[in-house]
Amino acid sequence: MSVVTRFAPSPSGHLHIGGARSALFCWAFAKNQGGRFMIRIEDTDQARSSEESARGILEDLAWLGIEWHDGPTLTLKDGRSIGASSRPVGPFFQAQRVAIYNAYLDSLMAIGRAYPAFESPEELDVLRKAMTAKKQTYKYTRPADVQFGVAPTERMARAKAGERHVIRFVMPDTPITVADQVLGDVKVAAGEVDDFVIRKPDGFPTYHFAVVIDDELMGVTHVMRAQEHLSNTPRHVALQGALKRLPTEAERPGAPFTVPVYAHMPLIFNMDGTKMSKRDKDKTVRTSCKSKGIKTLAAALGASAVSGGSVTEADFAMWLGDTTIQLPGEVSAAIARTHNITLPEINVDEFKANGYLPEAICNFIALLGWSSGMKEADGRDVDRFDTTFLAKHFAIDRIGKQSAKFDRVKLMAFNGDAIAALPPAEFRLRFERWCDEYEPGFLAPLNEAQRVELFSVIQSRSKTLRQGAEAARFAVLDDETMIFDPAAMAKSIKGGDPAAVMGGGAVTTGAPIIADLRAIFAALPTFDAPSVHQALEAYAAGKGIPIGKVAQPLRLAVTGGTVSPPIDQTLVVLGRERTLRRMERCLAAANA
Repeated sequence: MSVVTRFAPSPSGHLHIGGARSALFCWAFAKNQGGRFMIRIEDTDQARSSEESARGILEDLAWLGIEWHDGPTLTLKDGRSIGASSRPVGPFFQAQRVAIYNAYLDSLMAIGRAYPAFESPEELDVLRKAMTAKKQTYKYTRPADVQFGVAPTERMARAKAGERHVIRFVMPDTPITVADQVLGDVKVAAGEVDDFVIRKPDGFPTYHFAVVIDDELMGVTHVMRAQEHLSNTPRHVALQGALKRLPTEAERPGAPFTVPVYAHMPLIFNMDGTKMSKRDKDKTVRTSCKSKGIKTLAAALGASAVSGGSVTEADFAMWLGDTTIQLPGEVSAAIARTHNITLPEINVDEFKANGYLPEAICNFIALLGWSSGMKEADGRDVDRFDTTFLAKHFAIDRIGKQSAKFDRVKLMAFNGDAIAALPPAEFRLRFERWCDEYEPGFLAPLNEAQRVELFSVIQSRSKTLRQGAEAARFAVLDDETMIFDPAAMAKSIKGGDPAAVMGGGAVTTGAPIIADLRAIFAALPTFDAPSVHQALEAYAAGKGIPIGKVAQPLRLAVTGGTVSPPIDQTLVVLGRERTLRRMERCLAAANA
């Protein structure tokens, strides 16, 4: 049988970077084995699922280059479609497969391996609290009238009459062994797993039931997922042991379900040993609020347009002191914006928005729990590779057991190297596309010559495309409204630098330097980097001052701040007219 792997996300939010790692490994193994990689959308949680999230996940996978053979069809902007040649095993959305699940539920109840259960959530909560009070783990007790292998006719009649119920699976009274390709055999003692719910009151199957049916009917041979799912697998193996294909199935009618090959991959942790999750953003905001002395919601939100209606001052005070509480995402994001708090990227779309390249991300996450075993000529492990290399060398036995650490500094280095390695034309294409999506209109003020010069300057200075935008921001500011940093103006322009000596006396203000240079630049026959650099060196030498003491007030005059690319390149990107106009405005501000 051909290898079939699958990635089955729940469309309740954006694609987590850990989910991307799982999808990448499933894709690489299928590619390595000449098999098929499938996407299935597990949307049976109707309250949390959305079509928007489902499409966003598919788009994130496509952006990473993780394309699927089988699954929902996604049409890209270039007109190409992914998933258009899927096998006829769909639908690939579980919410569209409820009739299939119900048929298998009926077959289980007919043989006494499932039964309706009528306890209310309130009744179960009382039992759970009672066990907790005794410091014991709660486990559902099978009703006395339910017997293994006996059809629950009376209970089925109550269910058909409309009484609110769930369907529970009758667990076997035997040990269960999960043969895991990463962790080895995982054994669960008889009675350790209770009769779990396989259909909810709303008529939709639980994750446990739907995933087992789908894996069988869709021909999944290998289930590769994170170790957090390992506790679910004994339930799935028990279900597979109880189920048989329905007589109406086109393939293998009446055959027992097969048990796919399981491989549970290591979890991904932050560098401090905490699990990498969406809570990291909330944690970052709380830590920053405490360090900044922010003690009230009003101070936290400031002038933010986000209403604090969903969060009271009492809620905020409780949140500050209780790490188990989370603020609503929009409130947390508003606080971050108000106080310039940098939130850690968790989801793929956040890495994309911050200017990471897909090939750098794939390279980095491939190393989270896997190694190729290949060596460089100097004996170091090969750690820079593309997805072609990954697919060629991927093997399950190279997956480690221990948790992986998400080193953001290392990822940034990977990304910076990937950007530096791009041909100039490709960097320009990537940067312009990124700006179109995340900074629309950003490059509009620049003509073709200025763009060419700018891109050549910022590529080597950019660890991410967003860093490139920050490095380029000086060039797109409006010349007439650009704001000069007040503190830098006071020091470099109005106050002067006592260390800069000109003509035998201390410079009392930087303004004369700007005035002199403006006249020199206006008279230059050619306004290019070599000419500007030569003029600056000649001026500094003639005045007997270090060139850095000339460059800094000039940088402030033409960018409004103290950081920019090399000053000669900065001026050439702006062009002569804009350079002179900005210097004129700086002099006017100095004399105001």
